Amino acid sequence: MRRKPTTPGEILYEEFLKPLELTQKELAEHIGCDYKVINRIVNEKASVSPEIAVKLAGAFDTSPDFWLNAQIAFDLWKLGSSKPKVPSLLRKKRKMKKTPGPT
Repeated sequence: MRRKPTTPGEILYEEFLKPLELTQKELAEHIGCDYKVINRIVNEKASVSPEIAVKLAGAFDTSPDFWLNAQIAFDLWKLGSSKPKVPSLLRKKRKMKKTPGPT
């Protein structure tokens, strides 16, 4: 199994807040959101939404894609082991076409 991707919260804390000596509250005030939003992202209790991704991108000269791609990578990793097995509709359709019908 692949290793756990770095979460957006960990990136936010380790790569931005810590080096810039910013508190979660200072960031929240700067981007105009509730402190709880930032705290929940840092503590991996909430996902980065597109709206927050745009705000983080503006604050840290990154792109919204940077934040959203990190979130998607983590979300897909979480689902990796728990995703339900869904049979392929394409294989089923192809199989049905190959099976000769009654003559």
